[in-house]
Amino acid sequence: MSTKKVHNTYIKKQLPELYRSLIDIASLMNRPERDAQMLEMAGLTLERALFPLLVMIERRGPIGVVELAEGVGRDYTTVSRQVARLEALELIERRSGSADKRVREAVITPRGKEATDAVDVAREKMALNLFRDWPREDFDALIRLMRMLADGMSRQPVTGK
Repeated sequence: MSTKKVHNTYIKKQLPELYRSLIDIASLMNRPERDAQMLEMAGLTLERALFPLLVMIERRGPIGVVELAEGVGRDYTTVSRQVARLEALELIERRSGSADKRVREAVITPRGKEATDAVDVAREKMALNLFRDWPREDFDALIRLMRMLADGMSRQPVTGK
């Protein structure tokens, strides 16, 4: 039996546990209570639905609404309305795209950057608490492996087949 076949058999056996872990992580990260706690720690009164959009605009902006909607897994029209609310709160602004003037891109404002900075401080406190008992080697391995997973997933095309 080839080494590759043995390796594939091992991966197939372990995949259910990997999937369970990823689903658990995604579920925990998407809990409204977690976002509410982070927003409270950051001293922000922001609708929970707007929170991930604001962070993504700050991290990846300038960004178009279509790309933003894809990034958060929501409908374009819903995200468009939510971006308008962020703009009304003066946390972001929309402007013509640099590559295509017909595309409106969202960019963070100084007020929005202050909000995401406060979220970063809250997120850091939560992470320090979570990882306080982890050995350095385990934490470093987690970061390396998560990056490897994210990079591999981004290179793998999503097809309808």
